[in-house]
Amino acid sequence: MNLNETPVDENAVMASEARQSIPEADEEISLLDLLQVIADNLRLLVLAPLAVGVLALGYTFTLTPSFNAITKFMPPQQQQSGAAAMLAGLGALGGLAGAATGLKSPTDQYVAFLKSNSVQDALIDRFKLTDRYESKFRADTRIKLTSNVQIVSGKDGLISVDVSDKDPAFAAKLANAHVEELRTLLNRIAVTEAQQRRLFFENQLNKTKDNLVKAEQALKLSGVNSGALKANPQAAVEGLARLKAGVTAQEIKLSSMRGYLTESAPDFKQAQVEMAALRGQLARAEREEPTIVGASSGASDYIAKFRDFKYQETLFELFAKQYEMARLDESREGSVIQVLDTAEPPERKSKPKKAQIALIATLATGFAMLLFVFIRQALRGAAQTPESAEKLDRLRRAWGKALGRSPSAAGVLVANRP
Repeated sequence: MNLNETPVDENAVMASEARQSIPEADEEISLLDLLQVIADNLRLLVLAPLAVGVLALGYTFTLTPSFNAITKFMPPQQQQSGAAAMLAGLGALGGLAGAATGLKSPTDQYVAFLKSNSVQDALIDRFKLTDRYESKFRADTRIKLTSNVQIVSGKDGLISVDVSDKDPAFAAKLANAHVEELRTLLNRIAVTEAQQRRLFFENQLNKTKDNLVKAEQALKLSGVNSGALKANPQAAVEGLARLKAGVTAQEIKLSSMRGYLTESAPDFKQAQVEMAALRGQLARAEREEPTIVGASSGASDYIAKFRDFKYQETLFELFAKQYEMARLDESREGSVIQVLDTAEPPERKSKPKKAQIALIATLATGFAMLLFVFIRQALRGAAQTPESAEKLDRLRRAWGKALGRSPSAAGVLVANRP
């Protein structure tokens, strides 16, 4: 034996090897215990999920089937207007300007139109959905209609309306009615720039038409005398009336351009220059009017009414031209909704999906039963040690106290525990 060698404690070495082997043994025992628990409760883990799956499958036969009808359409395609082209020419600044004005995807806008209260209320009144859905209030009917209708816009630019109902024919009618009510809504509101201009000049044209009729009636009631004929009002007044009408039309045009152009835009500056030129010509014509018309008192009333008539007539012609131009721009934008697929009564029901419901019920029950047997086995194992048993007893007393039960039963169990 070498005196320099340190004596080895054989007991310490054996204890160290035992400590190293404990985790592996525990892991092996834990895995075996889990497999043993599954084997002991195999009948429960198999029969219970199967029974629940069969019951769920039987329940699906009692459910009322529903059918889905789908229609797809392409919303109106907007052309790039002059204002949008100017914003696009600004590059990054144009993008910031577009974001500031709140411009969004046209398809998202039309989806919002379809989901609006205006369209939903029209459908509710048209199909009497309050009675069909057995709702007490219109708001509840809207909620039910929203839950039965899915409106989405795809990356291909198409909008699909998916309607679910127990009647396949009604589902198809309701899906197609969404497109019809959207057309009605678009005819009532102005969405694009051309539509806004068309609506604006249409209103101005109607007002001018009424004023023109009134001026014509007033001119007829004024009568014609010799002084009015000598004054020749057509030559003296028609030019002045046209200038006044041109100034008025240019002012309205500028107010319309402020809606989509800035004051620094070239088109807006050009319109301002034209306005200044027209006002200058009008001022010169008004200074020369007394020398042209003369001071005939007998013709003054007729001339004034004739001037008003020519003014309204010229204004009507100018607004009619602007209105026709706006209509042409609107037609080029493609304001017509083009239906790609018309909804037809579906032949197959979409709900309930019997196999899917039965499979989900079976898997969910199997998972719940597996969790149940593991928890039950863990509680049984914990009750075998004094420390764990005491914790379980405290837990039972706490639950009994929370539920208002007497803790005497738990105390008896603790007293009788060995």
